Amino acid sequence: MSFEIPAAQADLAPPLQIAQWFNTGGQPIELPQLRGRVVALHAFQMLCPGCVAHGLPQTARLHELFPPEQLAVIGLHSVFEHHEVMGSAAALQAFIDEYRLGFAIGLDRPDPRGGPVPLTMQALGLRGTPSLILLDKRGRIRLHQFGRVDDLRLGALIGRLLAEPDEDAAAAPLCDDQGCRLPESAAQQSR
Repeated sequence: MSFEIPAAQADLAPPLQIAQWFNTGGQPIELPQLRGRVVALHAFQMLCPGCVAHGLPQTARLHELFPPEQLAVIGLHSVFEHHEVMGSAAALQAFIDEYRLGFAIGLDRPDPRGGPVPLTMQALGLRGTPSLILLDKRGRIRLHQFGRVDDLRLGALIGRLLAEPDEDAAAAPLCDDQGCRLPESAAQQSR
């Protein structure tokens, strides 16, 4: 089940809650840093057949086809079953190496209360894996899909999001956990 969300009804994505990053040169990724780019966030599990057969290959193609300054591709390893097999950073690193995944991947932080669903998965309201979230240039959730996504439909939506005016992204407040700041151009005008 999926739904595209019109810009006027779209909410900002919640912060990613990541235990460890892979393929980022040791640097964490924060969604506000990616404003001005469309973001494809693919939630997966190593032992999920749909993830291995469809979701991860599609995510790898996105990473290869779109310039990183236009589309940021992020994998989110969200383990909600078989924790003892898939939950470790070492297991995920071996999987990344075996499948030669070159895009950024975050290991979703486990629920500290011991619940089975990791924190980012909870915050995004994901129903399972594979799931795909597309964020527009302002960081708003514009697609929320559980299950397989058709390549042509996905490409068309990414194309529409990339074609949205850049000034929308520039006009958006710069938000983080501390609050929302005016863009530099607006801050200079108010002086």
